[in-house]
Amino acid sequence: MADQYLLSIDNGTQSVRALLFDLNGNLAAKAQVHLQAYFSDHPGWAEHDADGYWTAVGQACRQLWASTDIPRSAVKGVAVTTQRGTVVNLDRDGKVLRPAITWLDQRRVGKQKPLSFLWRTAFKLARVAGTIEYFRREAEINWIAEHQPEIWARTDKYLLLSGFLNFRLCGRHVDSVGSQVAYLPFDYKRHKWAGARDWKWEALAIKPEMLPELVAPGTVIGAITAAAAEATGIPQGTPLVAAAADKACEVIGAGALEPHIACLSYGTTATINTTTKKYVEVTPLIPPYPAAVPGAYSTEVQIFRGYWMVNWFKEQFGHFEQMAGLEQGRSPEAMFDLLVNEVPPGSMGLMLQPYWSPGIKTPGPEAKGAMIGFGDVHTRAHMYRAILEGLAYALREGKERIEKRSGVPVTELRVAGGGSQSDAAMQLTADIFGLPAARAHVYETSGLGAAIAVAAGLGLHKDFDSATHAMTRPGRVFQPIEANRQIYDKLYRRVYLNMYKQLQPMYQEIADITGYPEQL
Repeated sequence: MADQYLLSIDNGTQSVRALLFDLNGNLAAKAQVHLQAYFSDHPGWAEHDADGYWTAVGQACRQLWASTDIPRSAVKGVAVTTQRGTVVNLDRDGKVLRPAITWLDQRRVGKQKPLSFLWRTAFKLARVAGTIEYFRREAEINWIAEHQPEIWARTDKYLLLSGFLNFRLCGRHVDSVGSQVAYLPFDYKRHKWAGARDWKWEALAIKPEMLPELVAPGTVIGAITAAAAEATGIPQGTPLVAAAADKACEVIGAGALEPHIACLSYGTTATINTTTKKYVEVTPLIPPYPAAVPGAYSTEVQIFRGYWMVNWFKEQFGHFEQMAGLEQGRSPEAMFDLLVNEVPPGSMGLMLQPYWSPGIKTPGPEAKGAMIGFGDVHTRAHMYRAILEGLAYALREGKERIEKRSGVPVTELRVAGGGSQSDAAMQLTADIFGLPAARAHVYETSGLGAAIAVAAGLGLHKDFDSATHAMTRPGRVFQPIEANRQIYDKLYRRVYLNMYKQLQPMYQEIADITGYPEQL
């Protein structure tokens, strides 16, 4: 086993990482190429050079080989995991037609041609007409077809970033079921493209032949081509295995394979997920995403721009800590932990509602962020701790929704993502949830999840269950402090849970007056 390694290519929002894992889940080597998250030619747009993603993959892989003595022949397989919802248009020759539209993009199309009378009637009776209209107006497919018809006419394949990188690596238009999180004609219950009579084909300006073949996670989808080998240094013929999107891979990479174990992801989007074989709509009429395990679902609740808020605070108010960290040779996380620890649990009554970006249903499209309870005692340290607490409150609410809809109590927490590196964030998470919070044993959990798919798919471990158990384990565990737990429980139940319904009418008035956020 010592001479067998698995290569994960993790294309996130901020960087591309090439990661080598052994069969025990240990990170043996790593290389990272930082990315500009996006460029924007118009307000609200967020695009990236699609070929630039591929170039960064090649750079990361070549840096990896240069940094390790592990022979390339020891790499038994490779898998791709990527950011979700970033889309690429290719022509018939496989060439990129326009910049990739990233998941951060906020453009919307105008009012769409009405659906057929039968679908309009059905959606009206089901009280989901607004949700369907939101889907149609958010879909990048419809924007490109409406605003760039010449590009759309030349589009032969419309791929997620995962499918694009798979194509560059093996020459086939194949993608994982576990990566299909976007405005696409996908059947989330059956894990395949929607049936011919599904409403999504009428709602989206796309044809079935423009989409890739879908396979389950763990499926060998091809082999590294000669061209890809030259670009990346991965040996030609190395098996390419289907993995899943980064959040889905992160869940199994943190060891959250059973429905009583929740994975919190403290990343750009903060999420709470459980893995289940049962189809569960945590928010009614909003389907669960596909998991990184074949036939399983991920019951996700997300706080869009979750830990982006932490970075926002650091950029706006944290210059002193960042400079002091550089001078003292300490990490930014350690310096900001000192800031958090200056403030008692509950931030002396300062409460944050973390809806910096609106949702579809919970919260609704009118939602905004709010911070209440200010007094003359409060400082930026209180603000920073209140941000961390507000995110944890929101994810606890998500946990309770998952429990209610699934019928399975959550008894264990795994925490991944950049925010998991903060001891202060880990401790207040344990306190707010009233549960032990375990940091994943490696930081690169999404890459580890992709490596698990390789190990299971190639039979290096018996199956996904055995691969996950062999390759994951809890890291440091933070136990809830009872006195803190009691304070947080009262604030959560008596204040936080009432904030949205009290503020929602005012959010609606703000949107009506200012036009932001744009209402359907």
